Amino acid sequence: MSRGGTVREIERRILHHLHGHRTRTQLTQIHAYILRHHLHQSNQILSHFVSVCGSLRKMAYAHLIFLQTQHPNIILYNSMIKGYSLSPPSQTSLNLFSAMKKHGIWPDEFTFPPLLKSCSNLCDFKFGRTVHGEVVSLGFHCFNAVRIGIVELYVSCGEMGDAQKVFDEMRQRGDVIVWNLMIRGFCKTGNVDMGYKLFREMRERSIVTWNTMLSCLSKSGREGEALKVFDEMRENRFEPDEATLVTMLPVCARLGEDGIAQSIHSYAKSTKLYGKHVSVGNSLVDFYCKRGLLDAAFMVFNDMPLKNVVSWNAMISGLAFNGEVEKGLTLFDEMMKNGLNPNESTFVGVLTCCVHSGLIQRGRDLFASMVSNHQIEPKLEHYGCMVDLLGRNGCVKEAYELIKTMPMKPNAALWGALLSSCHNHGDMELAEVAVKEVISLEPWNSGNYVLLSNIYAEKGKWDEVEKIRLLMMKSKINKAAAGQSMIW
Repeated sequence: MSRGGTVREIERRILHHLHGHRTRTQLTQIHAYILRHHLHQSNQILSHFVSVCGSLRKMAYAHLIFLQTQHPNIILYNSMIKGYSLSPPSQTSLNLFSAMKKHGIWPDEFTFPPLLKSCSNLCDFKFGRTVHGEVVSLGFHCFNAVRIGIVELYVSCGEMGDAQKVFDEMRQRGDVIVWNLMIRGFCKTGNVDMGYKLFREMRERSIVTWNTMLSCLSKSGREGEALKVFDEMRENRFEPDEATLVTMLPVCARLGEDGIAQSIHSYAKSTKLYGKHVSVGNSLVDFYCKRGLLDAAFMVFNDMPLKNVVSWNAMISGLAFNGEVEKGLTLFDEMMKNGLNPNESTFVGVLTCCVHSGLIQRGRDLFASMVSNHQIEPKLEHYGCMVDLLGRNGCVKEAYELIKTMPMKPNAALWGALLSSCHNHGDMELAEVAVKEVISLEPWNSGNYVLLSNIYAEKGKWDEVEKIRLLMMKSKINKAAAGQSMIW
């Protein structure tokens, strides 16, 4: 065999190993094989190596090899730019593009799609516009993949006017990807009607198209329309995937469509989506809990082949909000025994259990354990649970002291919880403090002024009552109409 034939055979073997099933574990051995056969300066071989590194999220390794290449060409640069568009940091794609041009290497049509993808990942509108200008000046705007990349850039940056302009200039708009991008972009920027209009204009749709539209309608509070689109999807013989089910189950919960949700449950089991995707099981647990069907929720939860912290949180929170607080606390203890690490949402659920069961000390211990045992800094909702728990059980001063230690500013709901507790337990002085804080946060709410006026009246401070009345007149705050005032 000639030397040229031998080299081609070696290259063939390298490519076979690079694109084999065990590449992830053999990457360093393949690199050693490349070095041993003196192919470490072959741009063709290295471009394949870099592409594999990108797919395996090993671009740091690829970059070290790239830096040792004496004469990288456009093929190798393209592989590097694409690798960083798939694996962060995406900024490196932009840096490589600039370096490539400095070395006198001109981009081709394969340079721009991944480069634009990196701009989209970074939402770097300024650099992206520059790239768009180069695309036009070099004549690559006629390539469909490049145009899709430009549309994605503008969509990602929320520049739907520019995206629409590029979209309208596309002669061939049959690619479903670009339609999906436009629909997602309009919906993301709040123009759901325009997204829906484009959806209706599409000749062909993919499962991504249907899921995008369903998600947008659901998030916009248009559940009824989402349900109609879901029915239409099934009529068009599109098989729902896990994303479809995870979107539609909350829609069914809000609309009270138990029958449709149960058919989704049956479909999930028959198609094995239930066993393959933990998110589907989690959504089913959440649905049944929201509908108060705790037996069904427990059945799904216990039947799930895989559970994550979201699974446990959904069940604990569902029990808490349906009044089964003891079961919720027991489930939390079981979660700890199984060695799962709770997160912020777990503690919202379990503290809610404590609120509804009046377990003050258990709540105190759990709240303290967030930082001491789990390194979780309490958020506003955790403080809200504790203020509610302490206040309901007469520990209003302790609740107030806790509010004063908060690292963030309390909101009106939190002060309102303290105010309600003060009234229930007769602490009028602290109630006065709380209602003043509520007024400072909600100066437009006439009910707060009425509450403060009532407090002063109960104390016999009629001068203060008159001051409140004059303040409301001066600020042009009208007293709430009958049936709208806050109950004291």
